[in-house]
Amino acid sequence: MAQPFLKIVVVFCASWLVSTAYAAPQLVAHRGGTADAPENTLLALQSALENGADMLWITVQISSDGVPVLYRPADASTLTDGRGPLNSLSAAQLAGLNAGYAFSQSDASGNKIFPYRLQPLRIPTLKEALHVIPKSVPILLDMKQLPAAPLVASVAKVLDEEKAWQRVRIYSTEKDVLTLLADYREAKVFESRDATRQRLSGVALSGSCDAPPAAGAWVGMELERTVTVVEKFTLGEGRSEVKARWWTPAAVSCFKTNPDVKIVVFGVDTPAAYQAAEKLGVDHVMSDSPIKMKAIRLSVKP
Repeated sequence: MAQPFLKIVVVFCASWLVSTAYAAPQLVAHRGGTADAPENTLLALQSALENGADMLWITVQISSDGVPVLYRPADASTLTDGRGPLNSLSAAQLAGLNAGYAFSQSDASGNKIFPYRLQPLRIPTLKEALHVIPKSVPILLDMKQLPAAPLVASVAKVLDEEKAWQRVRIYSTEKDVLTLLADYREAKVFESRDATRQRLSGVALSGSCDAPPAAGAWVGMELERTVTVVEKFTLGEGRSEVKARWWTPAAVSCFKTNPDVKIVVFGVDTPAAYQAAEKLGVDHVMSDSPIKMKAIRLSVKP
């Protein structure tokens, strides 16, 4: 009688081990892979998918006439051959700029070259990106621009027209953006960076986990980040620069208290950073280089 019982236990244990097998974190291409190709361009998005990205992070602002486009800096001169605040230029003017103008690489001799100055790339609109990105690929949409109201209204209009709300989850460091998005029933958003930072600080400084994120929340923060610690005295204050390793086993455990919470760790671009994130059991890692990350993931694959 003992042998059949033992067999059942062994089968059950083997089944449990398979069902709880560790899943490697999915790869998020930061601005389509800003180290591999001109950021936020259709070329970058295509390259990221070809090199194993599971999700695409894109940054959206609006033109002076309210057209959402993929571009990160406040001024056109930072990355293109144009100049002026992005929201001072019309969609037609932005379409005439070279989004790859400032992108540089090193040639075989180590010299800095600008390969896209003679092969210009357009700044894509959000609508164009939604048409090019396969519907099966989730999109993390970063909204940075102020004022928030016209940005939110213009992006929402495109997502309505393209029936794309379910494909997109929105991130923003701007409180006004998140507040306005609360009026859109279909909007899926990250929790605020302030809330995530507060939770991580609580775990790091006091070991407390008093208010973990709600079930189904998405949170994002760098794996490491230099922060300033301020100690208040009766007369004055003391300041220390600290390289904070936000995500620790205790922090991940706290954030995962409730079911289906997703952790996206930013700034994962080295083998050591990827291995640390994988060991922590986070859900997604965001990288500037899907090409480099493809090799890293293969090298650490069990």
